[in-house]
Amino acid sequence: MSELSVDHLLGIKYLNEKDIELIFKTADHFKEVINRPIKKVPSLRDITIANLFFENSTRTRLSFELAEKRLSADVVNFSAASSSVKKGETLIDTVNNILSMKVDMVVMRHPNPGAGIFLSRHVKASIINAGDGAHEHPTQALLDSYSIRERLGEVAGKKVVIVGDILHSRVALSNIFALKLQGAEVKVCGPKTLLPKHIESLGVSVETDLKKALEWCDVANMLRVQNERMDISYFPSTREYAQQFQLNKRMLESLNKEIVIMHPGPINRGVEITSDVADAENAIILDQVQNGVAVRMAVIYLLASKINR
Repeated sequence: MSELSVDHLLGIKYLNEKDIELIFKTADHFKEVINRPIKKVPSLRDITIANLFFENSTRTRLSFELAEKRLSADVVNFSAASSSVKKGETLIDTVNNILSMKVDMVVMRHPNPGAGIFLSRHVKASIINAGDGAHEHPTQALLDSYSIRERLGEVAGKKVVIVGDILHSRVALSNIFALKLQGAEVKVCGPKTLLPKHIESLGVSVETDLKKALEWCDVANMLRVQNERMDISYFPSTREYAQQFQLNKRMLESLNKEIVIMHPGPINRGVEITSDVADAENAIILDQVQNGVAVRMAVIYLLASKINR
């Protein structure tokens, strides 16, 4: 059986193309499992996984929890918002306390970039990064690529535009790494103030005109504006942002082709995307959610098979 080249999933930049292929092949199998009447497999009956969320997240946490339970793992949920972390306990202390309960794998979301990498060097457990600050969100990028592959047959050669708040987005960075690794062409589009200065060095092109970006692409991945990560104002008003960068029906109908529409969620309906577009035939937003469980099952299963029993 082929295996992943890594012991942790810290970011897409540590994976190679074969890893992504293996994850997708495994996810195909699990997708078939979760569509059965009995959605569970006993694969990880002897594995204990701790979900450590130092930042609020409903969707990602639920998706991971569901994936873990579908694999029959034992699951410990830890929400730092209501924990000893508030009393000044360090990250390593928190995790070591949890590991002393014989945990094999840690799924962690943390506001600090690199928290997962730091942890992987200090604790004996397999780490999955469920989002570290504005750095990476590898499983989101994997499920996005998996969803494109499912809808369009393959990722290689496809033109993907990522629209919106690129500066504060971990989803954008992981997506750029994953898409480039699989041979897609990538453009980013948004207000100049929300585009990182040296973004072209990642091999992507920049477009500040949404209409032109949409005319170019096969897939548009619409990101929300991350107000919670902004300490200053990056554009005059939400209304003005929506006027320039909102994907609406009129804009879609003006294109002479059909494009695939994606969104990592949660959606700010009426800001980056209108309701009629989010719910349209060519939007695969709900497929992304369903695929998220299968892809996360694949990642957990493949990493667990490398844990020394």
